[in-house]
Amino acid sequence: MGMKEQNYGNHIRVYPIHHLVFYPLSGILVTIAAIRAYRHPEVRMEWIFITLLLLLITWLSFMLRQHYALTNQNRVVILEMRLRFFMLTGKDFRALEKDLSFLQIAALRFASDEELPQLIDRTIKEKLSPDTIKKSVTQWQADHMRV
Repeated sequence: MGMKEQNYGNHIRVYPIHHLVFYPLSGILVTIAAIRAYRHPEVRMEWIFITLLLLLITWLSFMLRQHYALTNQNRVVILEMRLRFFMLTGKDFRALEKDLSFLQIAALRFASDEELPQLIDRTIKEKLSPDTIKKSVTQWQADHMRV
């Protein structure tokens, strides 16, 4: 996948723009706006509004945690496929992962156990799109737990 080999020294995932720029900058701006609201009574309401607006923007950024949840869920999807494939075939799915995109793997999850191994082979040989994979599933296995 072209990613740097992971080790103890680099395993922590930091989103630099988010953690090192946005939150510190937001904290500084909220502090400045709050101080101005306190020190300048003639424009206090405007600075209170600005402070609240900055707090709202900062709070909404926490909503980005949905992104983190989806990233974790995608990891679980891959682990689920590894387990299912091993249980069905006795073979290691990791050898096939290099030939499949995440979206293909996610689409393959909808296939029943009976059709999954053959559909994986077909997907790799024919380079099926995720949509084509889903349309090829004859016994749909629903996923009601997706975030």
